[in-house]
Amino acid sequence: MTQRVAGKSVLITGASRGIGAETAVQLGAAGAMVAVNYREKKRRADGVVRAIEKSGGRALAIGADVTDSAAIDAMLASVAAEFGALDVLVLNASGGLELGADAGYAMSINRDAQLAMARAAAEHMEPGSRIVFLTSHQAHFHGRKPVPVEYEPIAESKRAGEDALRGMIPELDSRGIELVVVSGDMIEGTIVVTLLERRNPDAVAARTAQGALPTVAEFAAAVVDASVMPIEKSGHTVYVGGADYLEQ
Repeated sequence: MTQRVAGKSVLITGASRGIGAETAVQLGAAGAMVAVNYREKKRRADGVVRAIEKSGGRALAIGADVTDSAAIDAMLASVAAEFGALDVLVLNASGGLELGADAGYAMSINRDAQLAMARAAAEHMEPGSRIVFLTSHQAHFHGRKPVPVEYEPIAESKRAGEDALRGMIPELDSRGIELVVVSGDMIEGTIVVTLLERRNPDAVAARTAQGALPTVAEFAAAVVDASVMPIEKSGHTVYVGGADYLEQ
């Protein structure tokens, strides 16, 4: 794995905490050059950079709101200036459970921003590069499996984001860029699970009744694998936890 990762240039959106931060640390420890994107949590992002540098890796914290096209362009220019061409884009940033968010915010960040990031990043990516989109089983299987009412806007919008990215596959193929989707059960210790436990603890209990939830470290390890391991074709999906979702 280290041989596949070493020297890769990686940008991870929403990487100041949680899954994004853990993925950044794991990739950095394996020798990748990691751009740690954050929107507001600069101190946390700087902490992720320090952790990577302490392990001997190279990292850069970049503040940018992924719903802002100008900010996306500026961030990608910074990555290109620091690391050269972008080898891996990890689309981790998402939202929609925030109290007081506009009605259209979930679709804006989980669909529109993902598509805008992928399109802009593709201009900086060489053949053999990869885009990795992170989602949840409740979003990936939206319309086929039940979803807690509190999570419905996120599930719907992240499914729309995944569909939009899959619609880009012909364009990405023409550039030699692969798309991989990593879908996970509820992830223990994430902000989404914490918020759901406050608003709908029965929904979390229903998932834990199926078995232990994947940890942040386990999910991040799957993302690292998905960033560099060979796949049969673009659009491949990696599943983490939630075996009951995969039953026909």
